[in-house]
Amino acid sequence: MAKVVVFGVSQWAELAHFYLTHDSPHEVVAFTLDSDYIESTHYKDLPVVPFEEIEQHYPPSEFKMFIPMSFKKMNHIRADKYSGAKQKGYELISYVSSRATVFPGFECGDNCFILEDNTIQPFVKIGSDVVLWSGNHIGHGTVIKDDVMVTSQVVISGNCTIEPYCFMGVNATAREETIIANDTLIGMGVAILKDTKAFEVYKASSAQPAGVRSDELRSLSHKPELADRKPQR
Repeated sequence: MAKVVVFGVSQWAELAHFYLTHDSPHEVVAFTLDSDYIESTHYKDLPVVPFEEIEQHYPPSEFKMFIPMSFKKMNHIRADKYSGAKQKGYELISYVSSRATVFPGFECGDNCFILEDNTIQPFVKIGSDVVLWSGNHIGHGTVIKDDVMVTSQVVISGNCTIEPYCFMGVNATAREETIIANDTLIGMGVAILKDTKAFEVYKASSAQPAGVRSDELRSLSHKPELADRKPQR
């Protein structure tokens, strides 16, 4: 068991506090945040301490840290804070939900946040500072490198490589043996069928109204003119 300082006071920090309290051997003892953003001295009835002076109050020889930050600026902000904590001498914990499916030999780096219902098949390798939100499929032999965010219901097929600083949106899919280059942004619902290039952005086509009211659907079979109506644009 470790005594842990959590970075942030956002929804992410709130979730981290909940998961660590109810589904880990660790104890959250404080929160930390850059001094310019501190609005209260306490959060969740625990102290909030400026990050600039955190080691004076919670020395890295006695406490560990967890940085559950979002994917803003393609995970670079979280990665920068991760590096800052390392420079201060902190060891960072990872959280892997007890409700995630993993197999013998599974390992991930530090400062990973892996939530419930992730299926992580054998021979997967996950780096440091990786977020897997709930309900993803990570296929066998896949390598996810550092500083990546995978949202929910994402399917990464077998033997893929996800390079650093990538983002995969809800319901995105990567074909087997695909390489997702660094800083690739894959929007929700996108199917990636071939290797990407660094810094590319992929988006799916947005759904369009069908041009039929929902309260007219019952009568479609009796009114062919409605069934054949073209979508309005």
